[in-house]
Amino acid sequence: MGKSRKPRRAQAALEAVVETVDGGLAQLIPDRDRARAWTLLIDGAPQSHVDLDDPAFLSFEYQRRLGHVIDLAAPPGKPLQAVHLGGGALTLARYLAATRPRSTQQVVERDAPLVQLVRRELPLAPGARIRVRSTDAREGLGKVPDGWADLVLADVFSGARTPAHLTSTEFLDEVRRALRPGGLYAANLADGPPLAHLRGQIATAAARFAELALVADPAVLRGKRFGNAVLVASDRPLPIAELTRRAASDPHPGRVEHGRQLTDFTGGAVPVTDAAAVASPAPPLSVFR
Repeated sequence: MGKSRKPRRAQAALEAVVETVDGGLAQLIPDRDRARAWTLLIDGAPQSHVDLDDPAFLSFEYQRRLGHVIDLAAPPGKPLQAVHLGGGALTLARYLAATRPRSTQQVVERDAPLVQLVRRELPLAPGARIRVRSTDAREGLGKVPDGWADLVLADVFSGARTPAHLTSTEFLDEVRRALRPGGLYAANLADGPPLAHLRGQIATAAARFAELALVADPAVLRGKRFGNAVLVASDRPLPIAELTRRAASDPHPGRVEHGRQLTDFTGGAVPVTDAAAVASPAPPLSVFR
């Protein structure tokens, strides 16, 4: 049976916009505290938050941490060339456009009906130099010219899991090819105890990048609960001190691991290749309650 593409306004959800997209049931829920802000959910799982009046406002914890990476990627206000793997409601692309005008951005989001919904209900600011490709993240990355990107951000989930083909050394080879020398790669990772996926992703990144840092809630790092962690990688020294200060001052303080501590954290995990790659673990249902 085909999926209905016709959106409906749900009175019971305070004028939420509800529409079936390729990834499942998409809901745009209005934020009661901010006049023109919305939260995007896919099959009940929160994906993005957007404030159309203040695109520099980042509500989600992991998006704030990726925002710190954007802020520290270059001197304040300097335009960047950025690739976003995974679009959602285009929150981080809007953030970068607002904080670094004249930046040029490519967003790769496989779910074309989701892109249409977001563009219609949450339109981009006039003049935003954001191009959206509706294709697979790795396929779209492969079309980015060599050395084009100052920044590659990965935030790709299908059914709340990162697809296997976006977790390997071969995938990171494509990231490195697209990055200019000294460019930054940052990825939103999700895992819970015993953190085998997260440890493997750090080992995989360490096989391809000279400098790494990980930002996460201390409880996640201790394996106490399922949650997000932001991995940052580059071939140049990372701004560890400023990243640590910003993460610690967030509403939900995060901890930054790097150097020997991060190496020790991997616990002997080995790099993941395409042949052995699996999707990230599914979050427990309690995460979304």
